[in-house]
Amino acid sequence: MPIVTVQQGPRSVELKRELVKQITDAFVDAYRIPAESVQVWIHEVPADSWGVAGGLTADT
Repeated sequence: MPIVTVQQGPRSVELKRELVKQITDAFVDAYRIPAESVQVWIHEVPADSWGVAGGLTADT
């Protein structure tokens, strides 16, 4: 059973729903497994707790 972990900044429920669908579909196609065996975990990190290029993403 594949478990996919996505770490990202906050996104809308609609975008997360689409992401989970596309990741699941990719595993179903690549591994020839049932969709029920694919788990996707989304860990959202607030923009003030994430840094890129020496600064917080909240500051950009």
